[in-house]
This record gives sequence, C-alpha cells and structure tokens, in this order.
Amino acid sequence: MYDVIIIGAGVSGCAVARELSRYEMDVAVLERASDVCEGTSKANSGIVHAGYDAEPGTRKAFLNIRGSKKMEELSRELDFPYKRNGSLVLCFSESDRGKLLELLEKGRKNGVENLRILERDELAELEPNISEQAVAALYAPTGGIVCPFGITIALAENACVNGVEFRLNTEVRKVEKTEGGYRLETSQGVFESRAVVNAAGVYADVFHNMVSGRKISITPRKGEYCLLDKTVGDYVNSTVFQLPTEYGKGVLVTPTVHGNLLLGPTAEDITDKEGVNTTGKGIGDLLERAGLSVKKVPAGKVITSFAGLRAHEAGDDFVIGEAEDAEGFFDVAGIESPGLTCAPAVGEYVAEMVRKRIPAPEKKDFAAKREGIPSVALADRKERQALVEKNPAYANVICRCELVTEGEILDAIHRPLGATTLDGIKRRTRAGMGRCQSGFCAPKTVEILARELGRDMGEICKAGGESRFLTGYSKEG
Repeated sequence: MYDVIIIGAGVSGCAVARELSRYEMDVAVLERASDVCEGTSKANSGIVHAGYDAEPGTRKAFLNIRGSKKMEELSRELDFPYKRNGSLVLCFSESDRGKLLELLEKGRKNGVENLRILERDELAELEPNISEQAVAALYAPTGGIVCPFGITIALAENACVNGVEFRLNTEVRKVEKTEGGYRLETSQGVFESRAVVNAAGVYADVFHNMVSGRKISITPRKGEYCLLDKTVGDYVNSTVFQLPTEYGKGVLVTPTVHGNLLLGPTAEDITDKEGVNTTGKGIGDLLERAGLSVKKVPAGKVITSFAGLRAHEAGDDFVIGEAEDAEGFFDVAGIESPGLTCAPAVGEYVAEMVRKRIPAPEKKDFAAKREGIPSVALADRKERQALVEKNPAYANVICRCELVTEGEILDAIHRPLGATTLDGIKRRTRAGMGRCQSGFCAPKTVEILARELGRDMGEICKAGGESRFLTGYSKEG
C-alpha cells in the first residue's frame, strides 16, 4: 500500500513526484514506457512562456506566471539547460494591432513584467531576419527556452534519489476505488494506494472516467516540427510567435538551448492517441507558415522532423485538483501549452493538495540539488582535462556531430534512472541528435549499452518494446 501513486512520468508527473519526495511518504510513479519523458514531454517546443496569452483568472494564467518565475532557480538547482531569450508576437497588419494590444493588456493583468510593443524599426534591429510584412510586435523579455528532456529527467532523478519508486514498463490498465484508497491493475501486477495522481497525458481522461461520474474528454492535438542544423541556430535570437488563433499560438520560430533552430508546431485534432507520424502536407504547411515570420526560411538545413501530441481538454483550461466524487484521486489533466512552463508550479500546487489529504512531515535529509552529466562539448580545455584525468573514457568521442564521449554515455547509463535504450542515451547526452541523426554513433552506442547492461546487442532497443536494432543477431554471429 503506497501513500501516493502517480500515473505517468512526463514533466507534470515528475514535477509532482519531486515535490512529494520532500515529505515522509511512500510514493511510486507508474509509467508504461521504458523511460521517463516518452510522451508529450519529449516532443514539444521547449518554450518557457511569459504568460501574456492565458485568460486572466484561469489556472493556466496563474500557473504559467508562477512556473516561469521559478524556472531559472530550478534550472540552477537541478542543473538543466535554460535561457531567458525573450519572445515576440508578430502583427502583420495595422488592422490586427488591436489584437496585439489585447495581448499586452492580458499579460499585464496576469502579472507579466516589462511587456511592451515594438514598432517596425526597433523590431528589425532586434531581429534582422524578421519578415518584411511584420509591422509591430509584442515583446516579452521574460520569455525563455528550456530543454524539455533535461527538465523532465532532472525532476525524475531528483525524485528518485529522494525515495520515489519509478516502475517503468508498467502500463496501468484499470483503476478502481476501494475502501482504503485505489486499486490499480497493471501489466506488472496489482498496486494499491491511498491516493492517485493522474498525470497520464492524452490518456488522463481514460483513468479519470474510470472513477468519476463527472466525465472529461481529452482530444489529442498533433503538432509537427522541423529541427534545423546549428549553422542556422542564430537565425533568430528571440522566440518568434504569430498572433494566436483558436488552435493555439501558431507556428513559432525559435532557437533551442542547444543551438539549433526549431520550427513548429502545426495543430491538428485527431482521434488516435498514438498518432505521432509526420506528413508531407504537415511539414509543407509548417515551412510555409514559418515563412510568414522570417525571411527565406533555411529549409535546406532541416536535419529531422517529428510530431507530438498535446492533451486538449474541451474546457480549454487545465483540469487540476481532486475529483469531486472520487476522494483521493487528483487530476493533472488537459496539460497542453503552456504546460512545460507550468510544471514547477504544478508540482507544488498538486503536492500541497495531496498533503491536505495525506498529512506528512518534511524530510530532514531531502536532497534539493542534482548534478547533470558533464558536457565535453561545453567544457573549456581545463575542464576537459580534469574529466579525462578522472575517467579516460571522456577522451573517447562517440558522437562526432555533438561531441559526446563514452564517459558521458557511461554516466547516462549508471546514474539514477539510467538510460537503457538509444533514445534514453540521446535525451540525456545528445548523442545522435546532430546532423547525421545517429548514422555514425548508433552502432557504438548500442555496443556500449549492451556491455554496460550485461545484455546481448540484439536486446538493445531504440525506445523500448520491440524497437530492436538488430534482427537475427546472436553472440556467435
């Protein structure tokens, strides 16, 4: 019998887990995938939204501002990449200037600091590659960018170190109310808990509706992206949005914290909760719409495309809180944009609600800080020398595009909640994220994983399940 079981190891679930790990509770996270950050959290824009577009008075507005303000401090505490680069919302017509002013007023009501309107000359000076059609823009200097994998993995590792149990490859199939709490039937047996936190992304409605008569509905909203080479990573300095529509903030153009350029997302409501395929039409529309924001989109520099799903709830606000007719069942549902920004605040908010239901004292030995994997690519000469002296494997380059060494890969495997798949290595070290998209480093990375995990190379997967690289493989050859 656990005190709390969290369904889902995305950024929201891991944020709640980290906050609950501050207290004397037995907490477990059940995740159907082979790693954390395998759902919505791995395929999004990586934007820390300033908070000007959420409707004043909504949970989105409250949690956005709170999460944005906490992000920089949290990035230092848990050692993940974050940068405050500012954001722009472009206006392409004088007739739309009123909408820009509405955003400005919303932002001020929400508490966004230092918002202002830039006219054409100042806008072009700030962003030389901005579209000639842009007549003005809303400028939010508090906007930022973050690594979505980095923050999720950091939260999960810190929660794990502080006692939270992570059960990966554990698919929840049924949740039912019991006299003492909840009973969860999974692919790995039955779990019982006094309380449940439902952070299951696009499947959150499924679990909510198993225990509550007040039904909710989550629509998967697919967004397609293009990632461009680092040679055009400085094409814009700020995150560049277009005036929002009913489907969200529109296609953005932004640098990433790792130096690439990112375009996206599109927005298409679908029925398939696993529908993360990209399409020729989607990518074509994306490139065309990005061309509204900047001059001559460098489409020839695209190194990969991908798609993610946002969990859109019909009420157009986050569904967070204890279900009215299911005591001890806490929803963290409908978490779409700006969900990544809100995660630190969501973790605190939900943890406080859970503690009111299950009082628990604070731990005296809570470890608040976490050290990430050292990056040889970002280290100076002296730091690199120290790493190599500590472990010669830091001198053995495995991924040439991103300059990732064997030492970093070993760290990714052997740290708390270590990587067991190629994608797990990629998200922790960036090995395979460069121009060749793992064409060079994948075989060696698979070999290292097999050696360190004590498995046959034929058992090593790209992303868990049956996604094996080698077929018909045996040690005998």
